[in-house]
Amino acid sequence: METETTTMPKENKMGVMPVNRLLITMSLPMIISMLVQALYNIVDSVFVAQINEAALTSVSMAFPMQNLMIAVAAGTGTGVNALLSKSLGEKNQKMVNESANMGVFLAFCSYVVFALIGIFFSRVYFALQISDAQIIEYGREYMFIICVCSFGIFGQIITERLLQSTGKTIFTMFTQGIGAIVNLILDPILIFGLLGFPKLGVTGAAIATVIGQIIAAVLGFIFNKKFNHEIRLSFKGMLKPDKEVIAKVYQVGVPSIIMQSITSVMTFGLNKILAAFSSTAVAVFGVYFKLNSFIFMPVFGMNNGLVPILSYNYGAVKIDRIKKTIRLGMTYAISIMAFGAAVFELFPDKLLAIFDASPEMLSIGCPALRIIAVSFVVAGFCIICSTVFQAIGNPMHSLIMSVCRQLVVLLPAAWLLSLTGHLELVWLSFPIAEVMSLLMSVIFLRKTLKHLDGLKAV
Repeated sequence: METETTTMPKENKMGVMPVNRLLITMSLPMIISMLVQALYNIVDSVFVAQINEAALTSVSMAFPMQNLMIAVAAGTGTGVNALLSKSLGEKNQKMVNESANMGVFLAFCSYVVFALIGIFFSRVYFALQISDAQIIEYGREYMFIICVCSFGIFGQIITERLLQSTGKTIFTMFTQGIGAIVNLILDPILIFGLLGFPKLGVTGAAIATVIGQIIAAVLGFIFNKKFNHEIRLSFKGMLKPDKEVIAKVYQVGVPSIIMQSITSVMTFGLNKILAAFSSTAVAVFGVYFKLNSFIFMPVFGMNNGLVPILSYNYGAVKIDRIKKTIRLGMTYAISIMAFGAAVFELFPDKLLAIFDASPEMLSIGCPALRIIAVSFVVAGFCIICSTVFQAIGNPMHSLIMSVCRQLVVLLPAAWLLSLTGHLELVWLSFPIAEVMSLLMSVIFLRKTLKHLDGLKAV
């Protein structure tokens, strides 16, 4: 492997390129790749729904575990991203390289934990949520594979974050896009037994997913090795855990992990609440998450472009560029979410029909989508605020917002509303929680902007 060098490259584009053009060039590849990810998430469920509703429900109930893996991977990646980009802004090449190597080391450690969970707790996980034997068996098969082979998703996410940290987001479009396309091609082949392959059903969906992730991870390592010359990955560096660097990574990463993991807790809890009404209600909730990914993923893609821009300019103390990036991020996010809300309000039946929705699913799903979509625009604002807090060293603000929104307000509100016996009222917990999140976002954003003004004065 290459020997470490102390020579810093010339000023990174994140510190000099016009902000609007920088945000677009940084974010657009991520938005495209995440739209492809959202597409294959939807198509995955569309194929599974053709097996039967029990199969669709089992995949929906596996979402909290999948989301937890992504939360750990992405949260760690966010910590690496923020530290690495900040170190680039500070011209600290040694910390840049150490951040990258520790990121890969931590991704591997995370994989080992989830592989063990998949081996020993797959059946227990589903049995805690529902008593239907068919759904439990489908779910056990699916979860076992996605956990034991999760080295693909962990490798994919950390290599993508390294590319994003130095502004090379175009390559992440290829890693995510190619991985998603592989999944799309393999899904019908393995689920339904086409082209001479055995008919594997839900197991086939899981295998297609992990193969796509593994291919994306391999491409990610190749792109970092060949094109990401601002960092130096070495096996020697990965095998020497640096407690100081790991602590700095998790200073941002742990709040991010907890914040994203809370979604898993909320989803797990809400699945139990909805299961008391019917398994179809659980399926509707799962379908909602698949559909909303098409709206939220572009915003999250833009966030992946925002983090290195904000962190770099924070390290370089370029406050005006930070504020302009925040304003533009808000504008784009709110516009995307407004479009998504309109689609959900006008065409809920058409969206559900994609999943071969039964009459019962339509009767439950149409009001559910319309009620939840009311909160989309507010959610866009809050998502950008959370990203700002993470990128410039205030991750606790994001964590507090997420805990309050999903655990203090949304889940208890859903439980209380479920006591009325009216399923449609349960969906009101989403806009109720978003109003609280908005209030907290405004308070924390004002505090953050005041802190930035203080830095500028110095």
